[in-house]
Amino acid sequence: MGEHKDKILEVCNNSSKNTLMETLGITYVDVGEDFLIAKMPVTPKVHQPDGVLHGGATVALAESVGSMASYIFLNASEFFVRGIEISANHVKSVKEGFVYAKASFIHKGRTTQVWDIRITNEQEQLISSCKLTTIALPKK
Repeated sequence: MGEHKDKILEVCNNSSKNTLMETLGITYVDVGEDFLIAKMPVTPKVHQPDGVLHGGATVALAESVGSMASYIFLNASEFFVRGIEISANHVKSVKEGFVYAKASFIHKGRTTQVWDIRITNEQEQLISSCKLTTIALPKK
């Protein structure tokens, strides 16, 4: 993975142009044998009216990193990846800085995949714990 890491991250980030990921400022920053990490800035653009990170933006970050992880860890030339279920428990608020989402496999099936996605702040404190189920649909 080491020699391909930069290329994988470049492909992930280039695929975000003109998408929700670009709108939210999500960038992919690290990848390993069984994980993908993305970060998102916490600014007023992703705040609730009371000035803290909106849970919907957090869930968008989680689904983005989990779906992209499915894309890179499955054979993307043969499959479309779609999120089919996501849940999130928000446990701490954030007003500024960055949040980081790390997607790791819980289950890597041929058809469905289940991801554990931990959203943390810059001090590595847990902000949200998310679970995403994706489906790999064959390209015809």
